[in-house]
Amino acid sequence: QVKLVESGGGLVQAMGSLRLSCGASGSIFSINNMGWYRQTPGKQRELVASITSGGSTNYADSVKGRFTISRDNAKRTVYLQMNSLKPEDTAVYHCNLQQYSGPLRYDYWGQGTQVTVSS
Repeated sequence: QVKLVESGGGLVQAMGSLRLSCGASGSIFSINNMGWYRQTPGKQRELVASITSGGSTNYADSVKGRFTISRDNAKRTVYLQMNSLKPEDTAVYHCNLQQYSGPLRYDYWGQGTQVTVSS
């Protein structure tokens, strides 16, 4: 089993910064994708950013240039540096890990951490 634990959320003023961390434990394969999703009430969970085990990244258009995703494979940890935060970034941020066993994809989720940006 895989467990993901997020930290680093909180309340920040607009244009401020926060850094989220997510540590993974359990049966982690060497090749996997990790990412951050966010969700607000009444809306679908949306991808914020993802990173492969090789370091390739992908960002939602709404966060490009403001957020940076990174990972430390030795520590099994993924980070999300969020700068120039906007009130519309307010959401519960969930860490995600995807890994494959043959043709089967396994998705794991953290419990989420609240990010609130005040105007």
